[in-house]
Amino acid sequence: MRLPVITSLLVTLFTTSGCGSSSASTYESTDMPKEILAQTPHEIATFGAGCFWCVEAVFESIDGVFRVDSGYTGGSLENPTYRQISTGQTGHAEVVRIAYDPEQVSYETLLDWLWKSHNPTTLNRQGADVGTQYRSAIFYHNAEQKTLAEASKAAAQADFDSPIVTEISEAGVFYMAEDYHQDYFRKNPDAGYCQFVIQPKLEKLGLE
Repeated sequence: MRLPVITSLLVTLFTTSGCGSSSASTYESTDMPKEILAQTPHEIATFGAGCFWCVEAVFESIDGVFRVDSGYTGGSLENPTYRQISTGQTGHAEVVRIAYDPEQVSYETLLDWLWKSHNPTTLNRQGADVGTQYRSAIFYHNAEQKTLAEASKAAAQADFDSPIVTEISEAGVFYMAEDYHQDYFRKNPDAGYCQFVIQPKLEKLGLE
């Protein structure tokens, strides 16, 4: 098997093109979709952990999660496009907005999956995806989430040799990513990124 060659080609591909290399289309910031607001009970979590294609696929597989949107938050530019945030100059992070039923899955459990699903010790980087837009981040929506996030981060440190660098910040405006980013793994299971990055991660986590 020529795994070193394959790995080298993948690293080159994802380093040069990054997650989401298709041409971007414009979009607008959105309020929470009506189907989420109609779901009772429901709560929202917002996490950044590298390429949102991968993070989205993980959390869509968690029982109690009924919707995951990929998008951008944490920056200064209004209504950014993927092309703009991919420069690393807007301050946005690629994130997922998770709508979940707290009677089925707790915020603490979602945080546990966050630590399992990425490396929170690499600053502004996940694998071959490099830049501030790929930073590890928790954007809390209320004081309770902030407290739980800080406690979970402190507890998770025992599982890592290097310091966790995950940002914990108040959630701001969330901008939906372009349509082709949404449900990427489900829509494109045969794509290279899905086959060589997302699928192995889901299998490793026992989610496939």
